[in-house]
Amino acid sequence: TVYDLRKLFSFLQEKGMMEQDALLAMRGNLEATVETLGSTMLHSVGVAYAAAAEKEAGIDVAAKQNAYLRSSGLRMLGVALLLTLASIAVGFLASRIGAGVGRDLRKNVYRRVMSFSNAEIDQFSTASLITRSTNDIQQIQMVSTMLLRMVLFAPIMGLGAVVKVVQTGTGMGWVIMLAVALILALVLFLMVIAMPKFKLMQKLVDRLNLVSREILTGLQVIRAFGREKQEEERFDAASRDLMDTQLFTNRTMTFMMPLMMMIMNGLSVLIVWVAAHKIDAGVMQVGAMTAFISYAMEIVISFLMITMMSIMLPRAAVAAERIDEVLKTETSLTEPENPKTLSARKGELVFHDVSFRYPGAKEDVLEHIDFAAVPGTVTAIIGSTGCGKTTLLNLIPRLYDVTGGSITLDGTDLRELSLEEVRDEVGYVPQKGILFSGTIESNLKFADEKISEEAMKQAARIAQAEDFIEEKPMKYATPMAQGGSNVSGGQKQRLAIARAIAKDPLIYLFDDSFSALDLKTDAALRKALAPVTADKTVIIVAQRVGTILNADQILVLDDSRIVGKGTHKELLKTCDTYLQIARTQLSEKELGLAAEEKSHEERTSSDAMAASAEAEAEKNITVDAGNKKTPEETSAMGKEVR
Repeated sequence: TVYDLRKLFSFLQEKGMMEQDALLAMRGNLEATVETLGSTMLHSVGVAYAAAAEKEAGIDVAAKQNAYLRSSGLRMLGVALLLTLASIAVGFLASRIGAGVGRDLRKNVYRRVMSFSNAEIDQFSTASLITRSTNDIQQIQMVSTMLLRMVLFAPIMGLGAVVKVVQTGTGMGWVIMLAVALILALVLFLMVIAMPKFKLMQKLVDRLNLVSREILTGLQVIRAFGREKQEEERFDAASRDLMDTQLFTNRTMTFMMPLMMMIMNGLSVLIVWVAAHKIDAGVMQVGAMTAFISYAMEIVISFLMITMMSIMLPRAAVAAERIDEVLKTETSLTEPENPKTLSARKGELVFHDVSFRYPGAKEDVLEHIDFAAVPGTVTAIIGSTGCGKTTLLNLIPRLYDVTGGSITLDGTDLRELSLEEVRDEVGYVPQKGILFSGTIESNLKFADEKISEEAMKQAARIAQAEDFIEEKPMKYATPMAQGGSNVSGGQKQRLAIARAIAKDPLIYLFDDSFSALDLKTDAALRKALAPVTADKTVIIVAQRVGTILNADQILVLDDSRIVGKGTHKELLKTCDTYLQIARTQLSEKELGLAAEEKSHEERTSSDAMAASAEAEAEKNITVDAGNKKTPEETSAMGKEVR
């Protein structure tokens, strides 16, 4: 039963039975007693008194308490089930979003890399681009998932714990603030130490990727030269450098967990020590202390969950910088804002004083190149190794852009046309025959899947590839290994040529594409190719003079310039560089030089004999001047001598 004593005190005060000072003193004593007991104690005393009163009143207190426990337990079970479902949903959505982030990054990086010219590819290196497209994106994808699962959940849990701590009214918030400050200081210290190593780690991954790629690509050469041990040591050095860096970062981060546990346990001890004094003073209950410890641990664990991400965040940050570097790199192959369209599609290529220099180079690779390649003609390019033949060819499909002068296609500068239109007109056969995993058919139809079966087979027939394709059990459906490793070098080259023929372009570019063919196959292929390219522009880079004997125009490159231009016969007479190249590959008889030299020697000998006879005749005329022969007689005499 609760009694309101205020009415009693008011009655006593009105009757003069209690002074105001006595009333105020009594109120002060009561407030001091209540403060000493604490709100928690008063609540506990009140509950105990109410339970005792209800028991005396005949109420079944045990049944009432059991009902309360059952209802509270069911509510807790419902909340736990709800949390379980929420956790499953969060895990699913976080994984889905993380995978989506990885997918979008890979797509954007792929598109950007595909737009790069060879200059940007060389700038990053193939090995680094592979690492950035795989390992770096994987790091970001993993961190994105963990951020959604942990970092967003932790603040909610921590904020709820803070609210509950404030509600306890224990006045020990400073203890939690101290623990949080220590955790943040620890994380900052470890990140400052580890961040430089995380940056180095990604570069070492690039290096390991590069070494692995070189070894696997050049495995046959390594075995042929017996360098297995040296290459193994090189790989081991790259792997060991990466391992040492990873060990340093992992060891640094392993200090985090023990130190975190020490902070948490120290926090528990500090809370117990402070709360013990409050309990002793009667202002706190043991239950309040236990609740405070639980809430404090929730707050610390929330920060711990966030700081655990600091192990992955530095490496992910480095990976993000590397990916961002790729995405922000602008290609040197710029598309025109308002691209022109070819009105007349003939395939006439003209180089106007073209010069080219690689990015960062001090000298031009090509200087002042001037020539025209018109439809229905074959233009051949020959020269010493490294003189710029392949580079010149790469300028036509705009794998690089000229740094001086211009190249026009049917009168329009290539840079004013869209890349798609330029490359649609070009059939390119690289120096190294590159094939893709799939089938022979998919490789021959690489330019366009809509190429007809007949056109595909006709291309294979022209490229002299039909025979070995038909010998295979699955013919054109024969699986092709990565890089075409299940066919020979000559077969790979013929398939690459057939792929270009199947495209039926206006311009054919052959970059030393006949080097792996024997002379018989080479001759047969060029003979079959002639009718197909009768009205097309053909440019051939060659090392063998025999391949270009019948070219309509031969360009001789030397020291970055064109030093000779003309047909084979013309260059033999006018270009010493071409003559020297030809003499190293063909005999004098094959070049037709022996007969010419013999004819030249005979003419020289005849002229010398005639000159000698004339001189003798003049001498006789001088001696016999007294005979006074007439000029007619003298002339007849000279003829006789001759």
